[in-house]
Amino acid sequence: MMTLKDKESQLIEDFGMFEDWMDKYGYIIELGKSEAPMNEEEKVDELLIKGCQSRVWLNANMKEGKVHYRADSDAVIPKGIAALLTSLFSGHAPDEILEFEPVFIKEIGLAQHLSPTRSNGLSSMIRQIKNYALAFKTKV
Repeated sequence: MMTLKDKESQLIEDFGMFEDWMDKYGYIIELGKSEAPMNEEEKVDELLIKGCQSRVWLNANMKEGKVHYRADSDAVIPKGIAALLTSLFSGHAPDEILEFEPVFIKEIGLAQHLSPTRSNGLSSMIRQIKNYALAFKTKV
């Protein structure tokens, strides 16, 4: 099984294939489109991420000691970013998620290419991913 660091290295390598940011945005949008959408009944206010300009829902469950995330959004770029984050963090133990500090955001240049409100949303998504991991860790 790949570690979070391994998955992050693969992500950085994947983004390295693209020359410009329009292509990278295209890739992010495709990631979002490849995710199965959440059912309308799952899109409840309790799952909305606070601090996102768009509506982004994030849910998690724990199976066999690993946290699995699902996300959706009503906007294509946030949905793609959410898909990128859920694929990165899903399938790992709460401790591994809590200890991991992602560097890919800076490495691939994502931080510089997001508006301040989208950057806040990205930080809010990561914070919520870690909050779920912490909640599952305390239940064990």
